Amino acid sequence: MIDGILAGLRIIEGSAFVAIPLGGMTLAQLGADVIRFDPIGGGLDAKRWPLDRQGNSLFWAGLNKGKRSIAVDLRSPEGRDVVATLIAGAGNFITNLPDAGWLSYETLSKRRDDLIMVAMSGNRDGSSAIDYTVNAATGYPLVTGPPGSDEPVNSVLPAWDIAAGLHAVVGLLAAERYRARTGRGSLVRVALSDVAFALTAGLGRLAQGELGLDDGGKQGNFLYGAFGRDFVTSDGRRVMVVALTPKQWIALRSTTGLDAEVAALAERTGLDLDTPDGRFAARDELAALLAPWFARRTFAEVESAFADSGVSFGPYRTFRELATEDPRVIGPDSLFAPVAHAGGAVYRTPASPIDFDSVARLPPLPAPSLGQHTDEILAEVLGLPDHEIGRLHDNRIVAGPRK
Repeated sequence: MIDGILAGLRIIEGSAFVAIPLGGMTLAQLGADVIRFDPIGGGLDAKRWPLDRQGNSLFWAGLNKGKRSIAVDLRSPEGRDVVATLIAGAGNFITNLPDAGWLSYETLSKRRDDLIMVAMSGNRDGSSAIDYTVNAATGYPLVTGPPGSDEPVNSVLPAWDIAAGLHAVVGLLAAERYRARTGRGSLVRVALSDVAFALTAGLGRLAQGELGLDDGGKQGNFLYGAFGRDFVTSDGRRVMVVALTPKQWIALRSTTGLDAEVAALAERTGLDLDTPDGRFAARDELAALLAPWFARRTFAEVESAFADSGVSFGPYRTFRELATEDPRVIGPDSLFAPVAHAGGAVYRTPASPIDFDSVARLPPLPAPSLGQHTDEILAEVLGLPDHEIGRLHDNRIVAGPRK
C-alpha cells in the first residue's frame, strides 16, 4: 500500500450531487480517509444519470472514488448518534446537507470543540440554489451561442459546482492548518453563488457590467478578445484553433502559409493583427482566410501539419472518442487505468491529477457500493464489538451493501 500525501487525515462526508462529493473525492485521491454516510437505500444521487447497462450510477462511481461508505438510518436518534460520533472522532466534516438541528456546527462542536466543518449552501443566506440556477444569473448564458440569437444557452458542464467543491477542499485544508497552529476549530461556509459570482468577477466580467462596457454579445465559437474558432476538415472533423499569444499567432500563420494574405488583410483594414484585440476585430476575415486551408485537408493531415509547430489546437471529440482515442486518456503515461467498479463494469478510471515529487501518486480506485464499509467502520473506527454491530443491523439502524 502507498500512503498519499494526506495519509492520517480522516474526513466525514455527508453530501449529495456534485460539489461536496467532488471535494471529498479530491481529498480521498490524495490519501485522506474519507468516510461518506448515506441513508439506507441511498441518497439523492445514488441513481443519478448516466447509468451503466445494469442500472448502476456512473455519476456515483465517478465522484466517490477512493472513499469508504456507511449506510445509516438518519431519521433515528441512534443512527444520528452513530454519525455524530464518527464526526467527533474524525474532527473534520464536509457537507452540503442543511446546517441545522443535529448536523449543525453548534450541536456537533459540543462533542468536539476543535471541530472543522465545511458547510456548503446554495446562497449565503441558506436559500436554495444549484449550479444551473446560479449560472443563469452570471451572465454567461446570454453571451453563449450563435450571433443574433436572443435565447440563453446553458452550460451542460456544472462548472460552478466543480469550482465550489474545490473551494471546499481549500477551506478544509486551510482550517486544518489553522487548527494545527492554534488548536481551534472552524466553521467554514462556502456558498455556491458566492463562488460563481466571485469567479465571474475574477474574469473581469462583473466589472465590465458595472462599468457599462460592451460585453461583446454572442460570438458563437469565436474566442472572446483574441482569435480562436473551430474549423471543419475535409473528412468532416472539427478542430478548435486558438492564437492567443504572439508565438501561437506566428505559428498559425506560418504553418498554414498565409503570411502574405494576413499582411494584406492588415494593410486593407488598418488593424494591428499582431495584437489580440486586432485579431478579434478581424476575426471574421481571418476565419475566411483559414477555413479553405482546413477544408482541403483531412484531420490526420491537419494534425500532422500542426505537430510540433507551436500551433494551439484540439480536435472536438465525443465522450466515446475521448475514452477510446485520446492519448492523454489511453496512453501509457495517462492518469487512467482499467478499474472494476461496483456492479461489475470495468472502465478507465483516473487517479488524482495532482502530482507531487515527494509522494507517489495513489493508483486509481473505485467508488464503494452503498454501505460497503459499514461493518468495517463500526468496528475499526468506532470500536464496536460484533454483537453491537449485529444489534444495529437487526434494528435496521445501519445496513451493508445490497446483495
